[in-house]
Amino acid sequence: MDAVRVALLREVLAGTEWIEATRRFAGSLRTAVAPHGGGLLLVGSAGYEPWHLAAHLDDEAAWSGLPELSPTLVRHRVPAGAPAHLAVGPGRLAAAGRGATLLVVTPERPDAGLLERVHDARRNGATVLALDSGDRDLHALAHDALTTVPPLPEGTAPPPGLPDTADLDLDTVQHLVSAAAGENGRPAPRRHRRFRDRLARITEGLATPPPPRW
Repeated sequence: MDAVRVALLREVLAGTEWIEATRRFAGSLRTAVAPHGGGLLLVGSAGYEPWHLAAHLDDEAAWSGLPELSPTLVRHRVPAGAPAHLAVGPGRLAAAGRGATLLVVTPERPDAGLLERVHDARRNGATVLALDSGDRDLHALAHDALTTVPPLPEGTAPPPGLPDTADLDLDTVQHLVSAAAGENGRPAPRRHRRFRDRLARITEGLATPPPPRW
């Protein structure tokens, strides 16, 4: 999602909990990875692979000058012949410990095997973050979590004219989180493109497959 559409989405969501919630969660992500200069592991469930978030975080890492945001995508099934950066299997989670950050992203309930790996990573000292639909077992293991349907304050209703928060799906929330994660970063010294060039590049990415790296 390009910068203009993110800004428009934030404008539409003004008055809901989404803006604060996604920025808070993005802040937790930056806080976890910054002291260690990286170590971000991104994993989905057996039926959902968050490659799109991986690509967006990789872009945000470059543009914001925060290389620690660039993730390692951990895959449940690695196809034969996959390039090295896309050939990291679930065994990588077994090595996750102090200094690592494990971001679990899934719209479905994680299976017992994934929960066990997340539990082991946390026990070994890794920071666990969850972006999901609100699974209790996963949230019990997470240091911070964001659900795709944050509850409104008791006794309140969504502001008139705003979309039902239930319609804000996981992919949209990922865009808000990745954009917020790259905010307030240092300018990347090796890139000096004009804002218009950057905007054109991001706009093209909205309708195209992930960057070649992913």
